[in-house]
Amino acid sequence: MPARRSGSDAAPAPVLGLRANWRQFWLLVLVNAFVGTMVGLERTVLPLLAEHDFGLASRSAMLSFIATFGVVKALTNALAGHLGDRWGRKRVLVVGWLFALPVPPLVMWAPSWGWVVLANVLLGVNQGLAWSTTVIMKIDLVGPARRGLAMGLNEFAGYLAVALAALASGEIASRAGFRPAPFYLGVAASAIGLALSLLAVRDTGAHVRHESERERGDAPDRLPLRDVFARATWRDPALSSASQAGLVNNLNDGLAWGLFPLFFTAAGLGLHEVSVLTFAYPATWSVAQLFTGALSDRWGRKWLTAGGMLVQGAALVAIARTRGFGPWLAGALALGVGTAMVYPTLLAAIGDVAAPSWRGSAVGVYRFWRDLGYAVGALVAGALADAFGLAPAIAAIGGLTALTGVLVAVRMPETRPHASFRGAG
Repeated sequence: MPARRSGSDAAPAPVLGLRANWRQFWLLVLVNAFVGTMVGLERTVLPLLAEHDFGLASRSAMLSFIATFGVVKALTNALAGHLGDRWGRKRVLVVGWLFALPVPPLVMWAPSWGWVVLANVLLGVNQGLAWSTTVIMKIDLVGPARRGLAMGLNEFAGYLAVALAALASGEIASRAGFRPAPFYLGVAASAIGLALSLLAVRDTGAHVRHESERERGDAPDRLPLRDVFARATWRDPALSSASQAGLVNNLNDGLAWGLFPLFFTAAGLGLHEVSVLTFAYPATWSVAQLFTGALSDRWGRKWLTAGGMLVQGAALVAIARTRGFGPWLAGALALGVGTAMVYPTLLAAIGDVAAPSWRGSAVGVYRFWRDLGYAVGALVAGALADAFGLAPAIAAIGGLTALTGVLVAVRMPETRPHASFRGAG
């Protein structure tokens, strides 16, 4: 059926759906892989670099780069969605990549730990603007029918790149040292990501306007950011439950990023084994999202989220209470599966509830709370590790994660019926 026209001289209305927009969709998947590469470079190397090159002994001081990254990324997430709604998605994406360019050189040649923290301020801006925007643009393109699948594909690409970059940087560091060689990958990733975003990505504003015209009900055309913030933080039980679960999810990811390399090396594992373990968790998370995102379109969002938080909590407790590469690998795989059950599902839930006209802002506020979990995780995990040791800190965060799964089961309504029409596949 031909696309509708709003007037005799108007351009054809864009068609929503994954199949109709596959070129731009897969281009954005590729762009997000380069976004993930930028943060993956740090997951193996930076906690060990803090100890080896800069002589930091305090776990809280070591994890300061994650706390800084998390706060900046959280704030930028909230701003990215709002700016994308008003200024256009592509502009925000390109600006995000401009902030990525200085990050690898700053880490490679940092004379003090403060320079590394500064690099993570810029990395937080890059991740908040670029990753948030690729998420929002994919939601714009596919329409309501297959949001879970779209988010699974998006997060698959991003976190597979995180995993591969973590593995590659660890392997390079084991041969060539912690600096500068592992970060040459970041120079290439930032340059390619910027070029693709500037030259090939097209804005999705027309898709947003088209979906808004088709949206049934009396949703407001646009909500002020303060109203969206209130809905996603406490007023709407679905949006606020998603925000709370997302915060705790990334709280334990911040712990995994900052403490796992230190925990494994303290137990006597070599850098190669540590690289494999830091690869296994996000790699499993990445691949499993290909299935869990689509599964949430069939089964709904609530119970995958609650179950995923419980699986993550059990995995963290198991890692804390066991010893040896084999048991830790099993725990990392389980942690990846649990995270995959949650990550694309919560993004799809936000898309279910938020109207197209303020969806970008809603995604931004959700990602604000979710990525603030990095900062909370770094601060809490560092304080617990300094006070009680690494294993008790990991187990305590595992218990908190499991409790969040129970809260989701009690409070979060099912959001899948909120989709107002079935767009083209």
